[in-house]
Amino acid sequence: MAKFSGLKGTGFVSRATVAAITAALVGTTTVAVAADNPQGAAEVAASAGTFQSAPAMKAAPLASTTSAGAENRALMAVSGSSLYFYEPNGSGAYNARELLTTDWGDVKNAQQADNDGDGVADDLWVWTTDGYLGYASSEATDGITVGGGWNTYNKVLSPGNLGGAAAPDMIARDSAGALWLYLGYGTGKLTGRTKVGSGWNIYNQIAGVGDLSGDGKADIVARDAAGVLWLYKGTGDYKAPFSGRTKVGAGWGVYNSLVGVGDLDGDGRSDLIARDSSGVLYRYSGTGNAAAPYKARVKIGGGWNTYRLMF
Repeated sequence: MAKFSGLKGTGFVSRATVAAITAALVGTTTVAVAADNPQGAAEVAASAGTFQSAPAMKAAPLASTTSAGAENRALMAVSGSSLYFYEPNGSGAYNARELLTTDWGDVKNAQQADNDGDGVADDLWVWTTDGYLGYASSEATDGITVGGGWNTYNKVLSPGNLGGAAAPDMIARDSAGALWLYLGYGTGKLTGRTKVGSGWNIYNQIAGVGDLSGDGKADIVARDAAGVLWLYKGTGDYKAPFSGRTKVGAGWGVYNSLVGVGDLDGDGRSDLIARDSSGVLYRYSGTGNAAAPYKARVKIGGGWNTYRLMF
């Protein structure tokens, strides 16, 4: 079991966030979960009335047309069991890294989120190697166990609000290539999953956070084995959260990691970072234009191949 011993109070994520996840994950092995049925919080022993029912959540209207706009977020990176924090420097790159903890050896992946809608990603979903998903907010003293059985997935991503309500949602891809959507309640808890697609195992990278096309809805990009990058525009409909794909461009196979990072360059649009096989990191600034969602790449720096995770 991973130990989340604390994050610095940086304005993005606080020490309380990781400490709360620690508490949430303690003793989770007592929860029985079928390996082929990953649970959302609605399916775990949560007290009645603490969050909306799934039907009510799914029917909730879109809060605003800009609810999927660019977030301000730090970059977090994991090397071995060490978690590092990179604060944006205001010029489209990052300040020197800060070591946050050396207890992340059992973390399989993690995702940031802005559940309070203040434009700053200061919440964390953390997926551990034993298949549990935990969550905590910088504003909360207690974390939660979202559910178990998540090791049936090989990709988990929170691009923002996909289902039409105000809170960030989660998508997950299983080994058969099926894509599943979990709607968020704004508390870190998730509804049960809904299948929203198949054939997604043709992609070896899926990334994105916020609006890439300029319509106020959260989008994603996906790269296929030939190195072609595709844009999937968000629809705001939980039953079919993405429209048909649009080709962004070829040649993206030179990268071994693509990560949506919110607004890194300060222009109010969502950006992407890409790491090549030599460890060089590049920024692709967003344009807000679906036909050409990114500007030409800008080099951030080298040595980034030390990290097994970036989020």
